[in-house]
Amino acid sequence: MNNQDMRNSRNIRIRDLQNLNAKQQGDRRSQFAYGFKRLTGSNWLSVAITCLVSLGALSINLPAKATSDVFDPNQVQPQGEIIESDHGVAKVKLANPSQLAPLIVDDLVMQDRQQLIQSIDHSLRYIRTNSAAQKYPVAGISRNQVERSLLRLKQLVQTVPTAEALSVAIAREYDFYKSVGLDQRGTVHFTGYYEAVYPASRVRTNVFKYPIYSLPPGFRSWRSPHPTRAQLENGDLLKGQELAWLSDRFQAFLIHVQGSARLQLPDGSVMSVGYAGKTNHKYTSVGAELVKDGKMKLEDVTLQALINYFAAHPQELKSYLQRNQSFVFFRATNGSPATGSLGVPVTAERSIATDKSIMPPGAIALLRTNLPMQVPGVDSTVAFEDQFEFKPVSRLVLDQDTGSAIKGAGRVDIFMGTGSLAKDRAGLVNTDGELYYLILKD
Repeated sequence: MNNQDMRNSRNIRIRDLQNLNAKQQGDRRSQFAYGFKRLTGSNWLSVAITCLVSLGALSINLPAKATSDVFDPNQVQPQGEIIESDHGVAKVKLANPSQLAPLIVDDLVMQDRQQLIQSIDHSLRYIRTNSAAQKYPVAGISRNQVERSLLRLKQLVQTVPTAEALSVAIAREYDFYKSVGLDQRGTVHFTGYYEAVYPASRVRTNVFKYPIYSLPPGFRSWRSPHPTRAQLENGDLLKGQELAWLSDRFQAFLIHVQGSARLQLPDGSVMSVGYAGKTNHKYTSVGAELVKDGKMKLEDVTLQALINYFAAHPQELKSYLQRNQSFVFFRATNGSPATGSLGVPVTAERSIATDKSIMPPGAIALLRTNLPMQVPGVDSTVAFEDQFEFKPVSRLVLDQDTGSAIKGAGRVDIFMGTGSLAKDRAGLVNTDGELYYLILKD
């Protein structure tokens, strides 16, 4: 994913947000809220801004089979006293900070301890770069605070005997900064993304004829606005910049959406590609365009539904794809793992993508939502919706990526991994929940 369209937001105080009518506040397709609430042993601090946005994601997915034990943020919110200041900042004093510990037990940490440690190391590598120095401070959080927080979490993950012990230590040692979410109440909408594996060729053939491109020389000096997708695909500006060729136009487009892929070449070797840059046009959702034109119902739009639609209507594919004027360029990554916008590898179910214009890059976060899990003992002969069930999770993650469709504090994309299972699960993630950033106390 890695597409970066996240700038030029308008600052608005919370007291202005509270004047928005109920329809505006409830319409998640037209408004996102940006910002944090700081949750500590004694207070929350909340700051928010809003902007108008489109539907955002490529597709809006139907839920998998639900379980009876489903995450409900309304039932587990920490309780406290809300105090309003003169500066539009909401402050909440927690009645009982220790109530956090049982709510943040990481459901995966005892199974993938080493992967989590590696993901922390990737964030540490980024946070020590000049690029990170230029990004911070973010939302009142300094680069030094993030580095200290990462180092301490690594120590804890290496040494704690149980997930419960880790949650107790985190609740004791860290301040929690909560995203204000879509509604200034902390509701965050989660989707999933993955690294695809597609057949491809380094040269054009009768089968492989849809290219992805490397970043052209002189791209940084292109005049604004940049050429549109249609202008780039129909013209000669990118001639000679073809990095690889795919057999399917929609698959080539999906690499633009996902930001990276593994390409299975005819000789049996595998080529990996990752994000190198993008034009300055905003992202437009193909699924949203089909809904707008009455070609699909909103509740029917999934990635597989889009694939099926364009297979049945191939004459419409090019025109719909070119409605998304944004265009992504790639680089060969020489077998490296999928890499996020920070230039470090992303880790399955441990890396997230957020709006980096407002969220702290490389920082530790805790997400609480429902994720689709494969039902044990089932196979592909079972109906797809019966192969998965949603289960509530609390998960320590690292904020290491971004995306064109990920705008505002109310949107988070979770990296689900590489391959077909990751694709299936990512396509089902369409859930609400909460997001907290963890900052070590002074």
